[in-house]
Amino acid sequence: MIHPTAIVSPKAEIDGDVEIGPYCVIGENVFVGSGTRIGSHSVIDANVSIASDCQIFQYAAIGAIPQSVKFKGEKTHVKIGKKSIVREFVTIHRGTGFGGGITEIGEDCFLMAYTHVAHDCRIGRNVVLSNNATLGGHITIGDYATVGGLVAIHQFVRIGDYAFIGGKSAVVKDIPPYVIAAGDRARLHGLNRVGLNRHGFSSSTLSALKQAYRIIFRFGLTLNEAIERVKAEVELFPELVFFLEFIEASKRGITR
Repeated sequence: MIHPTAIVSPKAEIDGDVEIGPYCVIGENVFVGSGTRIGSHSVIDANVSIASDCQIFQYAAIGAIPQSVKFKGEKTHVKIGKKSIVREFVTIHRGTGFGGGITEIGEDCFLMAYTHVAHDCRIGRNVVLSNNATLGGHITIGDYATVGGLVAIHQFVRIGDYAFIGGKSAVVKDIPPYVIAAGDRARLHGLNRVGLNRHGFSSSTLSALKQAYRIIFRFGLTLNEAIERVKAEVELFPELVFFLEFIEASKRGITR
């Protein structure tokens, strides 16, 4: 079901039940999985893999070369997981040779209109990027995170699982898992309790995370002192271990 006005490279691999709308351009070495629909006037550049049952809306631009002065034309890729939705005017750029070579969007993600995902970003599963969310290069976003509208995230920042970033925020340091962050510059505003409850976190796990959050961010301790105190005083559920490991692994520093 390819519209006669669409231009599809003979080197592209298109499953049989894919829909490609009017005036689309599909480059070489593109794979599009079954059940995926690509809206009119979209451009899918070379070396892009789109899994099954995705929806690419009109005027999306996926797989353009990265906006990086260090990019020298090396062969890099974009990968989009199954059942993801890419709305109007979203831009997703290929990776770079020096940044891992791939920009990846996980399964069941929702990229709203005008979102920009720069080179070498790694987006987890079930992530929501709201309208005009702007991601610099080399950003990592964990599973089930939500990024509000008009949010700008600095390159190399990490966003943890289940984090929620409020609209119109500027994020320059890592955001731990399970928290709410907002503001310019972004600051933490407690646990994302609504999101965690919706995803079935137990009351005991929530209580442990709340204790850890208070010790780390409210007691005025150094980060190392706070982490050691959490390990000594709070029951170390797997979610809490993940929370602490994320903080300890930070290279840019943690939003406080």
